[in-house]
Amino acid sequence: MTNPLLADWRTEFQLPPFAQISDADFAPAFDTAMAEGRAAYNAIADDPAPPNFVNTIEAMEQADAALDRVAGVFFNLSGSDSNPAREALQRELSPKLSAYSSEIVNNTTLFARIEDLWERRDALELSAEQARVLMLYRRMFLRAGAALEGQDAARMTSIKSRLATLGTQFTQNLLADERDWMMALDDLAGLPDFVIASARAAAEERGQDGHVITLSRSLIVPFLQFSDRRDLRERAYAAWVARGENGGATDNRAIAAEILALRAERAALLGYENFARYKLETEMAGSPDAVRDLLMQVWTPAREKAMADAARLEAMLRADGHDGPLEPWDWRYYAEKLRRAEHDIDEAALKPYLSLDAMITAAFDCANRLFGLEFRPLDVELYHPDARAWEVTRDGRHMAVFIGDYFARASKRSGAWCSTMRGQRKLGGEVRPIVVNICNFAKGSPALLSYDDARTLFHEFGHALHQILSDVTYGFIAGTSVARDFVELPSQLYEHWLEVPEVLSQHARHVETGAPMPQDLLDRLLAAQNFDQGFATVEYVASALVDLEFHDGPPPADPMQKQAEVLDALGMPRAIRMRHATPHFAHIFSGDGYSSGYYSYMWSEVMDADAFEAFREAGDPFDPTIAGKLERHVLSAGGSDEAEALYTAFRGRMPGVEALLKGRGLAA
Repeated sequence: MTNPLLADWRTEFQLPPFAQISDADFAPAFDTAMAEGRAAYNAIADDPAPPNFVNTIEAMEQADAALDRVAGVFFNLSGSDSNPAREALQRELSPKLSAYSSEIVNNTTLFARIEDLWERRDALELSAEQARVLMLYRRMFLRAGAALEGQDAARMTSIKSRLATLGTQFTQNLLADERDWMMALDDLAGLPDFVIASARAAAEERGQDGHVITLSRSLIVPFLQFSDRRDLRERAYAAWVARGENGGATDNRAIAAEILALRAERAALLGYENFARYKLETEMAGSPDAVRDLLMQVWTPAREKAMADAARLEAMLRADGHDGPLEPWDWRYYAEKLRRAEHDIDEAALKPYLSLDAMITAAFDCANRLFGLEFRPLDVELYHPDARAWEVTRDGRHMAVFIGDYFARASKRSGAWCSTMRGQRKLGGEVRPIVVNICNFAKGSPALLSYDDARTLFHEFGHALHQILSDVTYGFIAGTSVARDFVELPSQLYEHWLEVPEVLSQHARHVETGAPMPQDLLDRLLAAQNFDQGFATVEYVASALVDLEFHDGPPPADPMQKQAEVLDALGMPRAIRMRHATPHFAHIFSGDGYSSGYYSYMWSEVMDADAFEAFREAGDPFDPTIAGKLERHVLSAGGSDEAEALYTAFRGRMPGVEALLKGRGLAA
């Protein structure tokens, strides 16, 4: 029988035929796809015809068609619905795929063809997009080690293979710690109904009676906000921050140290002083000093705000009869009490107005008003019963399939992300994307979101729009294939539409009565936007600075000691921890994506604050002229130009940090 992963997909919109695919199909499909890709690359390298853009670059664009298709299914499933078979296969595949990639970039004949095109680029009469793609291919090969020879080339291949294995192991260790821990609750004091319902659902999923707390952020954070039991808050918090640091087979500390050492060696082989300088060379920031300067401009006012808030929260702690200092497991509890006192915001009263279905509709409605997109539910078989799909159209034209997978479960890694099962391209015929948003919201009937959850939904949908609206010829630069510190601009910008009063007044309706959110509650919610911003900014910036210092210098033999030294030098407030401590810092250790780059969220925030200001200046959050410029220069452009050029084309200039500080309520 033909492997369903390799057969023609005759499903609607050529979606993967999930019902026909078994885990046993993946390994042979990967082997076949890599063999096809290897043959295609060798044919390009050995082509007797002189190199031109079509027979070299465009041929390379299409060489991995089968592999892209198989990997698009597998890696989406391994993150969102893992199981022992998929985890074992991922461990087996990581070094294989790394070796395959190294084989391509180490093909000296293939690289010689790219170099020949580069040297003759002015005479080739390339379009602007083609010139950009040629430059990026050459840069990718060089930065992967294509110019290395002999022992250096062999060592680079070995390093990349080992890094791929370690990244997979780090991720799976973290998933195991998150999946295996739970705390039975025999005291529900202080917990609102929505937390109790989520704890009951978590218990049912794990075959337990009663209620349990797990390490899913959507469950543990509200538990820390509301539980009156300080001892239980401490126990749950200790488990949450100890992920990847529990000793035994799932401990990530030695893995982190080895990853940092290998990254430093990799950068040195390529002639860079350290890994941060290698990594940041191609980003908007350009250098570690530029990153550090931005982060410290934000750190100083954020720390001052957090220290002032800590004093107020500690006074509340002492008023409750506790002698000790404010602890990290106390912060959210007393911050929630302070928020209710200052802004009269009761999370339990707010959540019925923020149902999951209503917030999905709100995100879709904003996309319709801004970009003319329409969303039609699809009745198709997907990889998990919780996943849902929509066809995205504009003026009757098919634009994409969008898949939303919103609920936390034991088989899903933590966090929220956007990915594609198929990217956009025009080469070889128009191909529209299959875009996936993954979240980890607490399941309920109906599912109710916190305001932070709703922001996460809008954030990930902003990434999805970057893919849905992509309009380039070459898949190599499609969608989110941009500088890491630019990729968060569309997602963080889209969060602003959740703050638009008319969006909330239209869509934030009580899940039972259908009544709109009362105006006074809406006003109080928007007034409380920057509440506890000192805490949120400090925990994020601390993580970003630790990431930077890990990579901007010699690799630390003991990352935990280095982490402590960096935080001590910063004067980290006692009752706040890093958002992501080293053993569970998946952004930087599960792969190279955000390594030396966790600062990217803040770099992009400088732009997103300024970009939304363009709509404010126009007097309309849905101004069609500004929306058209945003789509043309950012959302549809992919990586077709340098990020700074794309943003400047949209806004006319680059922004400063002032809009960010103002937006976070940290401006002087």
